[in-house]
Amino acid sequence: MNKKIMSGSFWLSFGSIFSRMLGVLYLIPWLYMIGVDHQSGAQALNNSSYQPYALFISLATAGFPSAVARRIAMYNGQNKFLNAKRFTKLGFWVMLASGVVSGIVLYLIAPIIAKNSPVVSVKAATTSIRVLVPAIVIIPSMSITRGWFQGNQDLKPYGVSQLWEQFIRVIFILVSTYITINVFHKSFVIAVYYSVFGAVVGAIASYIYLGLYYKKQSSQYAAMAAKSLPDDLSGVKKTLLTIVYESIPFVIVGSGITITQLIDQLFFKQVMQNMLHKSAEFTQYIYTLFSANPTKVTTVVVSLAISVAETTLPLLAQSKSAHKNNIGELVVQNLNLLLFALLPAITILSALSYEINGVIFNFDLLGGDYLFWNIIQSLALGMAINGLTLLQALHYSKKAMYYLISGILIKLVLQVPLVYWLQGFGAILATTVAFGLVSFLSIWQICRDFHVKLRNLGLTLGLNIVFFAVMVLASTGLNRIYLPTSKIEALIAGMIFGLIGLVLYLFFVNETGLSQRVFNKKIGYKYFRYKHFE
Repeated sequence: MNKKIMSGSFWLSFGSIFSRMLGVLYLIPWLYMIGVDHQSGAQALNNSSYQPYALFISLATAGFPSAVARRIAMYNGQNKFLNAKRFTKLGFWVMLASGVVSGIVLYLIAPIIAKNSPVVSVKAATTSIRVLVPAIVIIPSMSITRGWFQGNQDLKPYGVSQLWEQFIRVIFILVSTYITINVFHKSFVIAVYYSVFGAVVGAIASYIYLGLYYKKQSSQYAAMAAKSLPDDLSGVKKTLLTIVYESIPFVIVGSGITITQLIDQLFFKQVMQNMLHKSAEFTQYIYTLFSANPTKVTTVVVSLAISVAETTLPLLAQSKSAHKNNIGELVVQNLNLLLFALLPAITILSALSYEINGVIFNFDLLGGDYLFWNIIQSLALGMAINGLTLLQALHYSKKAMYYLISGILIKLVLQVPLVYWLQGFGAILATTVAFGLVSFLSIWQICRDFHVKLRNLGLTLGLNIVFFAVMVLASTGLNRIYLPTSKIEALIAGMIFGLIGLVLYLFFVNETGLSQRVFNKKIGYKYFRYKHFE
């Protein structure tokens, strides 16, 4: 396994996945403080705020950090560090302006979004969305700094800054919620406002960390600048246009999952209330079960795919730029590593869907079923995002954009009839079909044009199919005998079952030789020691 892929995957996975785990775990004390009677409303209000926020962040940032990372990797491969530095500075100012414009637009259209969202109070949703405007202004320019480190293949600050951002955000959310409800005895709606504002506080904390880390590395950058060829960028205007032009596909691809989630948010209410004549309260309840709640869990799974994909992007860009012949090998390594980590995670989480839903939210059989199918859906999302990122790294950005747009159109076409037929399950199915097609088209394009042989994935796929069948059958059988009814019982049962599943998977991959094929050694405690990721 390429050491740069290993090191990058570790740091991105550590920051991205662990930060998202914090984003899930904080919900347990947060929802406890909110109270059982208001949990559904709080989750729906919170999610209705974050979906448009996430889309605007994607539109304002998704393309630029990735484009800058790819350009920096290309310039460094040509020994043009000064070009990379100047390009990044220009990108920073573009991002700053983008953040301001995006913030203003979100503030103005907040009432429209709130009116069409599956929440009971439109006024509360409008205010909650507007609370996030400062974060929209701050985050784009911060993201360009992460793109700088990614392009230089220094992924530690990228991952740690995500962790730091989430940690400070969670602390602020829990403290502010406690003070709001237990000290000042205010409504849960006010607590949601402060919780949403936690994104602003976390972004500021991440910004400070990245600035300090950059200052720490200044001597290394000075040495790279001294060895660099002269700055030969043709002009500011042309460079800015290049950034914008190259970022358009990245913007669209980076916002793909968020767009589909926003489709659920804006179209679900219309079908449920206008066509099926359901009440606003029932619509909000089902939306919370199939979207607001599961998204908190599945984002951890999808982040695993994104971390692997983002690590591979600059490596493939350098290989393509230098006309190297190991592109097919890098692609196979990418897919093997992704499936090796993604499939068992999906298997264990789906087998424990009822317990996870009970521990984090509440014990609800329907909620557990929705979470199960959302976790299965995350496989299609993760594979699609990875495939699209590979296409971008190989300079197939337009292809990636077209494939994603096709998937979104399929989601739109299927959304209304499937929701009318299956309600929340219909929305999940529409997303799965759409992103399953995107995943297939992306991998097919890469395999065809770069002669990638996927037969080396056979062992990974076969072993994980068997592992999935064993774990799900075992979970189903155990739930027929014993079904946890308290959070402590579910937590203990889930931890024991998950640990047994993890040990079983490690046994399988070591005994079948899969770990040797992916990592060139068997997996054990010594393999995960810190020194392997330095």
